[in-house]
Amino acid sequence: MRFKEIEKILRKDGWRLYSQSGSHCQYTHPDKPGRVTVPKHNGDLAPFTVKSIWKQAGINERRIK
Repeated sequence: MRFKEIEKILRKDGWRLYSQSGSHCQYTHPDKPGRVTVPKHNGDLAPFTVKSIWKQAGINERRIK
């Protein structure tokens, strides 16, 4: 899964860009606690990285597929 796809899903769920430093973006949500860090790369992200992003965001993987 690519950065743009992940970003689109996060934004649709209500996450907003909080900070960008180097090749990573951090998102915050008005109702959910914490931040989600997403590496901004051109290629596909590793499956374990994508799984970690969904876990941080509190998004069910099954809902995405």
